Amino acid sequence: MPQLDLRIPTSAQEVSDTTRQAAGWFDSHWQEWLAGGVRIVFIIVLALVLRAVVRKLITQLIARMTRPHESEDEPGRLGGLLANTGVVNPERRQQRSEAIGSVLRSVASFTILGTAALMVLAALGVNLAPLLASAGVAGVAIGFGARNLVTDFLSGVFMIMEDQYGVGDEIDTGVATGTVLEVGLRVTKLRGANGEIWYIRNGEVKRIANMSQGWSTASVDVQIGYKEDLVRVEALIKETAETLAKEAPFDELVWAPVSILGVESVAADSVVLRVEARTAPGKSLTVARALRQRLKAAFDLAGIKVKEEVVPAGAAGAAAGTAAAAVVLTTATAPAPTDAAPPSALADPASPRYLATAPIPAPVRPADDAGVKSP
Repeated sequence: MPQLDLRIPTSAQEVSDTTRQAAGWFDSHWQEWLAGGVRIVFIIVLALVLRAVVRKLITQLIARMTRPHESEDEPGRLGGLLANTGVVNPERRQQRSEAIGSVLRSVASFTILGTAALMVLAALGVNLAPLLASAGVAGVAIGFGARNLVTDFLSGVFMIMEDQYGVGDEIDTGVATGTVLEVGLRVTKLRGANGEIWYIRNGEVKRIANMSQGWSTASVDVQIGYKEDLVRVEALIKETAETLAKEAPFDELVWAPVSILGVESVAADSVVLRVEARTAPGKSLTVARALRQRLKAAFDLAGIKVKEEVVPAGAAGAAAGTAAAAVVLTTATAPAPTDAAPPSALADPASPRYLATAPIPAPVRPADDAGVKSP
């Protein structure tokens, strides 16, 4: 390959020679340039077309996986995979599919465009060996330094794909409990019961309890007096619960008839019955509070006691003593009947028996013993 002379020409001959060299060099390299340019354009066009096709396929695949099968008894392999029929509403499925599709499209675009960029650099004659080696070393260093970030990202992807929770769900992550405000690939944002906001890394979540999927259970413990008729009380509870379930808005919140599980505990003055009802997700507390209020009003109307009045043993003894004293007082103050027995001899102060009951007088001490000296 001829070497170009980059000196500034000082004569007409040098200008002519330089022009001929430049023209020769251009004539020998234009075909190579054209071929490289065509190759680069082809790589870019192919990458863009492939990216568009892959994104379209991902969109159709997500839509097919989200759409429930026409026959729920015989679902297809892909149909209904993300549908979760009977658990998640259509809006929730739509949000979930959009999140999964966005992640997959981003990954596909990064892979395709990154590969195309490397191929373009190779077409330009750039040596990729040092670049790839440096990228490998940097990737290892970043992998060790950002392993928590990678863990959070992968955990977020699987949480979204498995639909463990979504925006608006009431969840318990072990470290915090609240309503989901935002689901990200790295961090989940919760609103706590006191209004605080929790930022939880997805990689730190070991277990999740979702209280907003499927259905909830409203559990109410009903306390009644020990002597109350259980059959009558159970009938009243069922009647009250059925009336509640037929009224708005509880007709949409109560999903199954209220069931009485039976006696939960027995005490000396009361009996506790356990009542449960299947409700809409997140509405168990609302239904339980309303049921307690209705049962209280029904018990007051029916005269059912929630606790027996048990008198303590000491108070019972005192009451018995008071009653006995009252009986004695009544007997002493009552007028004597006409055929009463004659009075006892002790009633006569002059009788020997009465005198025998007199107390013995204390002995009189001598004057010396009393501390008085004789004259």
